[in-house]
Amino acid sequence: MSLSATARIAATADGGLPLLVSDGPLALRRTRAAGPYTRVTVVGAMSAPLGGDRLAIETEVRDGARLLVDAAAATLALPGRSSEPAAYDVRISVGEEGVLRWLPEQLVSVHGSDLRMRTTVELAPTARLVLREEQILGRHGEPPGTLVTRLTVRRAGRPLLDQELAFGPGAPGGWDGGAVLGGHRAVGQLLVVEPAFTAKPVESRSIGEHAVVAPLSGPAALVTAVAPDALALRGVLDAALAELAPF
Repeated sequence: MSLSATARIAATADGGLPLLVSDGPLALRRTRAAGPYTRVTVVGAMSAPLGGDRLAIETEVRDGARLLVDAAAATLALPGRSSEPAAYDVRISVGEEGVLRWLPEQLVSVHGSDLRMRTTVELAPTARLVLREEQILGRHGEPPGTLVTRLTVRRAGRPLLDQELAFGPGAPGGWDGGAVLGGHRAVGQLLVVEPAFTAKPVESRSIGEHAVVAPLSGPAALVTAVAPDALALRGVLDAALAELAPF
């Protein structure tokens, strides 16, 4: 049987969490954080998403709040009894002078699964954002399921980034070819939105052999990387995170 669940977070400038609502497999816990951030950890309470599931997390970072959201473990997209694809929606808003570090663990597309993931972000003009996405295409030694992800970010009401990726059975041809993944099975993105980039934009350049950082009008920077496995991917993105987002 498919399930529907929506977890909700709201953070305030005084470090409060007036809204912290778990639902279904999405268990939210306030955890200890170093520095000025309020920290929320997503703890998977059951196996999900399965085929046909409808999951969502809604996060509001109010004016002046500083929030870190991470996860206790990777998310596994799994096949289910339903032939319908699963859906996982992340909806985020960050207010004036607010800061969000959205750093979940990897999303693993298990063989036979079918997941549509959508992340939508609305940013105030003075908001700052760090957002990491990591997709692992199949467990060790197995082909991936079908995975379609879309990341849409608006700043001050204007489009900043709208990107869709598709992998696995049913994806457009060539997704695993030399021009896209080149045989790699881990792909990730790191988006940093920082008003200070207006005066000093990030320079476009390669990071190692299989990653690149590119400036975006906004002001923002997007790091895109592929790697043979999750560990190598995280190493590249962590290095970029330390350089681009010391806040």
